[in-house]
Amino acid sequence: MPKTPANHGKEWTRQEVRELRHLAHENTPTRIIGLKMGRTPGAVQQKASEENISLKPTNQSPYNRRK
Repeated sequence: MPKTPANHGKEWTRQEVRELRHLAHENTPTRIIGLKMGRTPGAVQQKASEENISLKPTNQSPYNRRK
């Protein structure tokens, strides 16, 4: 049985939402955000959706090509 995250069932604080916004802006993967914040990836995705925070990576250029 999987271990429950540290913040399981707890409300999100303003500081946590700010950190989520910052990590999402840096293109951090959802799973890593969850590990850093003690939340499940599903909880991170749900909160990002509620706060209108995009978790899509912004740098999808193959082979690091820039124009």
